[in-house]
Amino acid sequence: MAEFTGERLIPGEVDIDLLNEHMARYHFAVRLARAKRVLDAGCGAGYGSAELANVAESVFAIDIAPEAVEYARAHYPIPNLAFEQASCTALPYADGAFDLVVAFEVIEHLENWRDFLREVRRVLAPAGQLIVSTPNRLYYTESRGAEGANPFHVHEFDFDEFTRELKQFFPYVSMFLENHIEGVTFQPHEPGHTVEARVDSADPLPDESHFFLAVCAHRPQIGNPTFLYVPRVANVLRERERHIAKLVGELTTKDQWLAEFDREHQKLLLMFHEQKEGLERSNRWAEELNAAVGARGGRIDELQQELARDQENARQVVAAYNAKIAALEQEGREKTQWALDTETRLTAEIRNIADELAKAAATLEQTEKDMQDRAVWALRLEQEKRQLEDQLNMVRASRWVKLGRKVGLGPAL
Repeated sequence: MAEFTGERLIPGEVDIDLLNEHMARYHFAVRLARAKRVLDAGCGAGYGSAELANVAESVFAIDIAPEAVEYARAHYPIPNLAFEQASCTALPYADGAFDLVVAFEVIEHLENWRDFLREVRRVLAPAGQLIVSTPNRLYYTESRGAEGANPFHVHEFDFDEFTRELKQFFPYVSMFLENHIEGVTFQPHEPGHTVEARVDSADPLPDESHFFLAVCAHRPQIGNPTFLYVPRVANVLRERERHIAKLVGELTTKDQWLAEFDREHQKLLLMFHEQKEGLERSNRWAEELNAAVGARGGRIDELQQELARDQENARQVVAAYNAKIAALEQEGREKTQWALDTETRLTAEIRNIADELAKAAATLEQTEKDMQDRAVWALRLEQEKRQLEDQLNMVRASRWVKLGRKVGLGPAL
């Protein structure tokens, strides 16, 4: 389904001023299309091709976009009008097949726009004409302002470049300046056909023009009248009032959306404060835990430093919450998990230290037991020593030993 993209106009989906701007070009071309073989290159949704078909012998309309061709075929089933998908730089038609080629707001979209002009020159009959339009680069750039360059446009032209490039392919080029102007009409209530128009004379200013339109041919052209298009629906003030009413409605909708956004924002802030308080409680608990294990040695000091770094990171995360409202809940879960992980890690470290202390106590107990065994052994040796000394003294006191020593017998004690 075709839709309005900002470049392809769909009748009924745009304001009437924009539609009139596009329709004016086709009504300009209708004057030159009567009883002719016409090609509409870059036909878009086909609304202009249908206008040409009302007076032309035949109209072939092409567009590169299949959805545009499908839309045009569905909405404009006219016997002398045929829509085809094709490229403007490779026209699927014979030489000299058309008396008139129209290409409105197409050339600025083509990367190889010179190939397009070369193809148009090929399919035009010797007396044929090309009507081509494009926005004025100088005015268009200024009018877009902060929006920047149009992403759909490949190459935009100023007046001198557009004229110069067209004359490279067609010796006779009549340039027109298209402007969407404000006017005043006095239209009789009774139906009538006579129209009088006054266009104040003024020097044409190409640089200030909205669009350029050129009629190109291989032969001299007669007359270049000013063409004034007054559409059936052209009450500018009424259309502006409707447009203003539409904008007011959009602003009301936007205000409602902003109010809803503010309510959601307040909910998120409340969630943020709750999670912040929970994180602060976790931080205080971590600080108290650090104080409890402060005397556990160098390893505990390292854990405290690590915890201090984690706490500093947590404070930095809290400071960044105001810019990360959308991620508050996830951030809270991450910090809560961090606190749980820290608790698990510290608990494991304390258990390891307790295990080491238990091992040291067991070693000390074993050492005390060994000392007790050694003391018992020393006492037993001391007792044996005294017994031996007593026995030795008894031997020394024996009269037999003494008698032996007198006669030179017995052991030397």
